[in-house]
Formats: sequence, C-alpha cells, structure tokens
Amino acid sequence: MGCAPSIHVSQSGVIYCRDSDESNSPRQTTSVSQGPAAPLHGLFVQTDAADVIPRSRASGPPGAARVRRARTELGSGGSSGSSSAGSAAPATTTCRGRRRHCCSSAEAETQTSYTSVKQVSSAEVRIGPMRLTQDPIQVLLIFAKEDSQSDGFWWACDRAGYRCNIARTPESALECFLDKHHEIIVIDHRQTRNFDAEAVCRSIRATNPSEHTVILAVVSQASGDHEEASVLPLLHAGFNRRFMENSSIIACYNELIQIEHGEVRSQFKLRACNSVFTALDHCHEAIEITSDDHVIQYVNPAFERMMGYHKGELLGKELAELPKSDKNRADLLDTINTCIKKGKEWQGVYYARRKSGDSIQQHVKITPVIGQGGKIRHFVSLKKLCCTTDNNKQIHKIHRDSGDNSQTESHSFRYKNRRKESIDVKSISSRGSDAPSLQNRRYPSMARIHSMTIEAPITKVINIINAAQENSPVTVAEALDRVLEILRTTELYSPQLGTKDEDPHTSDLVGGLMTDGLRRLSGNEYVFTKNVHQSHSHLAMPITINDVPPCIAQLLDNEESWEFNIFELEAVTHKRPLVYLGLKVFSRFGVCEFLHCSETTLRAWLQVIEANYHSSNAYHNSTHAADVLHATAFFLGKERVKGSLDQLDEVAALIAATVHDVDHPGRTNSFLCNAGSELAVLYNDTAVLESHHTALAFQLTVKDSKCNIFKNIDRNHYRTLRQAIIDMVLATEMTKHFEHVNKFVNSINKPLAAEMEGSDCECNLTGKNFPENQILIKRMMIKCADVANPCRPLDLCIEWAGRISEEYFAQTDEEKRQGLPVVMPVFDRNTCSIPKSQISFIDYFITDMFDAWDAFAHLPALMQHLADNYKHWKTLDDLKCKSLRLPSDS
Repeated sequence: MGCAPSIHVSQSGVIYCRDSDESNSPRQTTSVSQGPAAPLHGLFVQTDAADVIPRSRASGPPGAARVRRARTELGSGGSSGSSSAGSAAPATTTCRGRRRHCCSSAEAETQTSYTSVKQVSSAEVRIGPMRLTQDPIQVLLIFAKEDSQSDGFWWACDRAGYRCNIARTPESALECFLDKHHEIIVIDHRQTRNFDAEAVCRSIRATNPSEHTVILAVVSQASGDHEEASVLPLLHAGFNRRFMENSSIIACYNELIQIEHGEVRSQFKLRACNSVFTALDHCHEAIEITSDDHVIQYVNPAFERMMGYHKGELLGKELAELPKSDKNRADLLDTINTCIKKGKEWQGVYYARRKSGDSIQQHVKITPVIGQGGKIRHFVSLKKLCCTTDNNKQIHKIHRDSGDNSQTESHSFRYKNRRKESIDVKSISSRGSDAPSLQNRRYPSMARIHSMTIEAPITKVINIINAAQENSPVTVAEALDRVLEILRTTELYSPQLGTKDEDPHTSDLVGGLMTDGLRRLSGNEYVFTKNVHQSHSHLAMPITINDVPPCIAQLLDNEESWEFNIFELEAVTHKRPLVYLGLKVFSRFGVCEFLHCSETTLRAWLQVIEANYHSSNAYHNSTHAADVLHATAFFLGKERVKGSLDQLDEVAALIAATVHDVDHPGRTNSFLCNAGSELAVLYNDTAVLESHHTALAFQLTVKDSKCNIFKNIDRNHYRTLRQAIIDMVLATEMTKHFEHVNKFVNSINKPLAAEMEGSDCECNLTGKNFPENQILIKRMMIKCADVANPCRPLDLCIEWAGRISEEYFAQTDEEKRQGLPVVMPVFDRNTCSIPKSQISFIDYFITDMFDAWDAFAHLPALMQHLADNYKHWKTLDDLKCKSLRLPSDS
C-alpha cells in the first residue's frame, strides 16, 4: 500500500503502530533496545491524539471513520529482536513520516471532521456547595487478545475523550491499575482459557484504590437454547455491571458514557466527601449527625471528648436511648422537635448528660438537612460548651480525676478564701457592713442569665470572666472585676480623653465629629435651602468617555496614580470632576458590564449624583466625592485588597464612594441635631447625614429609568449590592470610628500577622475572605478613602486642610448667629490654628487607622506622605509658638 508496516513492541520495548487495513493486529516488527523506563509486561497504552493520522478501516462498519492509534505493548510475548540503543525514536518518526506521505486528501478531511466532534471528558461536578473538577476518565481494557470487541471499546474511549490502556495479562493489568487508578475497568469474561476473569476482578478488588472503580464484565451472547445466566456470580466476584458482547462502537460508547454519568460521578462525589469528613474530624466544635428518625450516624472526636463517649457506643443508637439531664425545661425537647420537624433551624442553650452522669450546659444549633423530594433526611447538631460556673467546676473535676488531686484542691481552696476576704473588705468599705458581698450578689443574677435560651455575645464574655474569677488569685479576681465594670459601659471603643492635658483641638474634634451634640430647646430649626430632589432634566447631557476634551483626557491618564491632582481636574471640568473621573474609573473596573447597563445610563446617573452635591460647600462637594472615589479605586488595585474582595464588592465600593456625601449641607451631625433639622428628626439624631446620603442616592437612582444603573440586575444581586453600599456609607459616620478600627485590627491585622510569622509566603493566608471579614475590609477602605487628605502629597494636603477649616469656620459663624451651641469652639476663623487642628486630627484619628490599613494593604508611599505632612504642620506650629513668645522674651 505504500504505507509503513505495523510496528510492534515486544518485551524488549519495540513500538508498533497499527497502520494496515488488512489486519487488526501487528504483523511486522522493528526491534529497539529497551530503555531505562521499560514498560510493564503485557500492556498497551494510547499515545497523544495529536500524533494520530485517521483513516477508514475496511473491517469496521461501512463508511465509519476510525482513528488509528499508536500503541505501546508492554511485553505481550510477540516477536523479539535487538538493535542498537536509541533506535526507537527514529523508528517511530519514520513510521509517522511515511504514513503522512501515503495519506490521501480524503483521509485528511476525515481527520478534521472526526476531530471536530471529539469530546473532552473533563467536567465540573457539584456536591452541595462544593465545586469539583473531574479529570478525564481513565479506562483499563483487560483482553488477552485483540478482537473486534476490544477494538469497539478502544475506539469508544477515543470518541469519548477517555484515556485508555489495554492489558493482556492479569499481572500487567494489576500493576497498571495500581499505577493509574482507573475509574472504569473492562474485563473480557467471554472465554476462560486465556485467564479467569472473576479471579482478575477479585485481585483488583483486593486493593484499596478499587473502592471507587467500576468494573464491567463483557459476557458472550446467550444462545437461543440457553436461559440467560444470573448476574449474581459476577456481583459476588466484584463486578458492578455486565455488558452483553457487542462490538459496535456506539454500543460500547453508550455503555461507557452511562457508567461515567452514573457510577463514576457518584463515586467521584463520594471521594470528595473524604475532605468534608476530614474537616469535621478536626473541627473544635462538637458535631453530631442523626437520621430523620434521630438515629445517631456520626459524631466527631470533639463530641466524644465533650460527652465522654466513644463513637462505637453512640453510632446506631437513638437519641432517646441516651440519658437526659433533668435541668432542662420540661417542654424544651417538644419545642426543639416541633421546630426542626418543620425544617427550621433551632439554636439555644441545652443541658446534656455526659457518660459520667454529670450535666453540662451547651449552646446547641440543630440544622435540618433537606434531601430528595424535599424531605428531611438528616439533622446536624453543632454543640459548644457554655463556660458557666457549673461547667467550670466540672472541668476542674475532670482535671482532678486525672491526677494531682490534693494540690489542685488546696490551691483552689486557698484562693477562694483570699477572694472572699478581699470582696468582703471591699463591700464593707464601699457599702457598709450590711451590704452583701459581690460574690453573693453575682450568683442569683448569673443563675437567671444561665437559664435564658438565648445568649448575647457580651453575656457569654461576662459568663467566662465570672467563671474564671472563681479559681483566680485575689489580684487577678480584682482585675477581672475592673474588666466587668468596663464591659458594662456603652462606649467600649471610644478612647477616654484625660482631663489633665486635654488638647482643646482634639476635644472639639471629638465633640463635633463623634457626638450628636446637645439638643437645643429653643425650637430653632435648620432647614435646607436646596431642593434635594433636584431634577436632572435641565442639565446638559454629558459627553462620552471617548469624546473627552484633550486637556481632561490628559489629566485622566494619570488617575491610577496616588499623586493624581483632583483640583486640576476640578478646574478644567468647571467643578464637575465626578462625572469625568467616574466614567473613567467605572470603565476600568467593568461596572457597566457587571450591572448590565449602558454607558449612557451610567453617565446620566453620575450627572444626577454630582448635581446633588453642593458646589457652595468649601469641602463637602463633588470634588471631595471624586477624591474619595479616586482613593477607593487606588485601594482596590492593591494586591491583598483585590484578593480579598469579589467584583460585587468592588462595584459596591465604587458606588458607595461616589454617593457617600451626596446632598451634604456643609454642617456636621451635631449641628443638625442641635438645630432640630428635619433630617435629624427623621433619623432620630442617629447617623443623620449618612442615612440621608444613602437614602437619597437610591431615591435619585430608581426614580428615573434613564439613570437607574440597577434596573437590569436581578433582585438578589440588587439586595446584596444595596446592603453593601449602605453598610459602607454608614461606616463613614465618625461615632463608630474606633469600633471599626479596633474590629479591623483584631479580626484582620492580628490573625494576618500571626500567620505571616509562621509562613514564608502569603500564598496560604486565610480568613480575610470570610464574609464578615470582607465587610470589615470594605468599611476600613472607605473610611481611609474618606479622610485620606493627610496622606496626600503636601500641596494637596494643605489645600484640603484649608477647605475643611473654612467649612467648620462657616458652621461656627452660623451657630453664633442662630444662638446654637458652638460644638467646635476652636474653629473660630479669628483664633483658630490650622496646624494645631491638623496635628490633633492626625494624632487622634489618622495615625492608628492608616497604620492598620497599611499593615494590610501595604501603602508605603501614603505613610511617607503622612509623616512628611505631619512634620510640616509641626514645623508651622512650632514657628507660630516661637513667634508668639518672642515679644515677651525681648
């Protein structure tokens, strides 16, 4: 035929390619030396599909396009020979070269059409919330001889995109399986003279990897005078399925595809469950899984430790068989069962009895698991030990039982006596001899708290501290008393200013920015002079981002830099920087694509939002909004921030920055509350401006379809996005400044630092992608963007300082005119020192917050600007103080 002969691989390592239509098996051989990576005895392997030249086979169905496969037989007992080392590769190359030479154009077309429909058996599989990627299926064919049936499965594997191996002997089959762990094995069960198929199956089933493998038996067609044989012997031998002999490629293909979508994927999911059970086994919370009729099916090691049982004593038992504590309310179990049987989650405090007979108090969460048909199939219980006094005593009892009894008891007794003496003295000195001791007063109230079914986090903290006091030295117990006094206050996050060296600038900033001020009883009210629902119909339509004037476009080319000058953009856009910067930034982050809105809608929205900023304000105008948007976009570009947030978070942050001060009147919350403004009355003197900014932003957005950027997203996305925007804008309110910073430090910075100390790289950092931590990151980001002025280059920092001071001066002037309380007296335009006010602001609000943000986002340039600007203000303040002292010195 002019083509290369079939090349055979013997035990010596000879490669053969089936290239003749006249035979299904190799005839001629070319010898090569066996290399160091000698193949297994009796095994064929499929080569890369890219090296295969297809052509029609006369032995196949009429017109069927067959793809010839180069195979490697590992010691099949064929002809042997020898030649010089290294001749295998040239032989293969020659074979391929000659095949290409002899293939016609029609054969080339066959290859193209066949390859175009070839499937790739790689699929994404879901099991609950887990997303798994299944690699291409591996199939092992165990046939002693090549025939039409083995060919049928071979070409079926090729068509399905599976990786296929052929073994000729039981030994090579077992060795190959242990090496590759095939998902499907097809064993020839038609003849017994070559090998015992059932024995081969049993030998494979005796290995651990075979647990998740599907084994198919190929059996002969039953003759008409014989009754069909039972499938039970095959099942007992370890086979999963039976395939009646049929050499049709489509029949073999259908069988393999059904196995993949049935047994193989089910086994794939079961293998993934191992990771879930590993997580449960290492979880610190006690976990118990029961069936729908409350039969215990699983407990983790933490549950065994808590309850004192071994899992062998619990599995298969009904919950009703276990001893119950008599400390629970009589109707509690009925309440729990009624709740969970309706498919609702129940959580609360429950007393359980350990194996030793002692009762312990647990915080329990029971979650029903809905299965097929909407029926409850399981109940999952998570149990935490409540740190009550009784449990604390129980823990100490367990420790005493384990050894060193006398020392522990005498230690506890000694400190209890010292604790009692200290408390009695303190009680007598403070409340008189008849006053009950603190210890005696605590227990009745604690007992009431322990009987509650719902505990607040602060209650849990107080319970833990109370339990710790019982066995603490007197000095520690007294210190814990002080801790409890602090915890009973409401302002847990606000630093307490001392009275001795209190800075008036800092005091005024705190009074003006972090409180709502004193309500004035005169009835004077501050009313907005601006219509907050201004229509945008009279505004000129904005130009597109592609038609921006060259002077503006040149400035926007630098918008990704921290040194970007927002005041230059304000000047060239005639105080409309928000529209232009917004179009550029939102385009860079793909906001329109995420919201499925047009650029025209986005432009209209930006125009409406900017029109509702007051250009008459010295500071809180659209330039400030554009500046905060720029800072937010800059922070979103930092590697760790980007890796912690998803696109919805990014879009929410950009929108929140844009609208965070819309319709700001240029007056503080304290002013509005003192003046009895309409907004203060509407929002009950709580986060007045921030609540107004978010409410108005959504009102302006949804009232007109032309500017409604949310109109094309589904309800769930909108609700999530809306909640994120509201949360971020409310975070800019300064009364909770220290709460946000402290939570960020404790939940993000400290765990991050602990992980980095134990790791040389950041690739394994965890925790920051939890939803609650993502919220803290977004809050911290917009807070830093909102007050980033001291971290800007010096000329920008000076300009912003002058603007905010002018706005505060104007507020003080109006407070004096209207007879309102002056909430920030230092901001009197005749006496105020701007350097001092900036120093106080940086010391009290900025330094710690940006230190924490820098530790997370890595912002060395900003921290350098902050240091330089602080030095500048200190120098000016020192020079002013020196000049004031000079006359008296002279």
